[in-house]
Amino acid sequence: MTTVYDFSAKPLSGEEIPLSNFRGKVLLIVNTASNCGFTPQYAGLEKLYRKYKDRGFEVLAFPCNQFGAQEPGDAEEIKNFCSLTYGVTFPVFAKVNVNGESAHPLFKFMKHAKRGLLATESIKWNFTKFLADRNGKVIERFSPMTAPETLASDIEALL
Repeated sequence: MTTVYDFSAKPLSGEEIPLSNFRGKVLLIVNTASNCGFTPQYAGLEKLYRKYKDRGFEVLAFPCNQFGAQEPGDAEEIKNFCSLTYGVTFPVFAKVNVNGESAHPLFKFMKHAKRGLLATESIKWNFTKFLADRNGKVIERFSPMTAPETLASDIEALL
């Protein structure tokens, strides 16, 4: 069975890493953007990360420029924005596409595993969130409207 651990991704800081490096952890995987109305969710994501990281929880952010060109920056700009504006300490990966033929394979997999509204696979906007259990199985998909703070009970249930 395919899991999120079967994929790899390139962090902002360098070379591609296997997501199996996060094996055994509960993961919240989010497509992000720096110039979006939902961008303040970075603060909520960081709060969740700090609260649960010692119990085996990770937030993995994947910047995406497919929605209104709201992530125009390069890797250095994204890194500086996340750390200076929101104090982000969780892993932020290189920009990816989440829809279309050039979508990152991880997002193709997650969209198929947990479909959105009306059983659609496509991601509608920035800050769509996927929650995976310690076995790498995608358990839930949350819309951009879902504030990170409201996910605490879902995360705790998997920890």
